[in-house]
Amino acid sequence: MSVEEHRREAPKTVKCMVITVSDTRTEETDKSGQLMIQLLREHGYEVTDYRIVKDEYQVIQSVVQQAAASPDVEAILLNGGTGITDRDTTYEAVESLLDKTMPGFGEIFRYLSFAEDIGPAAILSRAIAGICKGKAVFSMPGSTGAVKLAMTRIILPELAHVMREIYKDKK
Repeated sequence: MSVEEHRREAPKTVKCMVITVSDTRTEETDKSGQLMIQLLREHGYEVTDYRIVKDEYQVIQSVVQQAAASPDVEAILLNGGTGITDRDTTYEAVESLLDKTMPGFGEIFRYLSFAEDIGPAAILSRAIAGICKGKAVFSMPGSTGAVKLAMTRIILPELAHVMREIYKDKK
């Protein structure tokens, strides 16, 4: 079966949770989280929850685990906390919860970042994706440029297809 056939079989909508990881952002200043919500809705996806959490390992893990247990969430999209400073813990918190990883997400994100705008600084990104308890998880840097790139070039074109693959064995 071709990728196009898979896409035709994919769900028409996906219930998504948006999580912004930041020690400083509020709903009023969270441009990246708001951009994610806007783009998801424009593409027919449902945003069932939105939260801003501190960049603390246990807090991030707790929120992702709650989302993974919720019947109102099928995909979890995080932005922020993916850098290499001591304070950046999103990658570790998310990676430790994944049952399966989708290494292509981070690889393609870094490639596109390198090619389109930030050059070799792309190596500093620790974008990651995978599956946690049957839910798709995408974690990307928190800049609006990074969110726009990840969402428009990778996540939005493939989210429904990812969900089709997750759910095909559950039918």
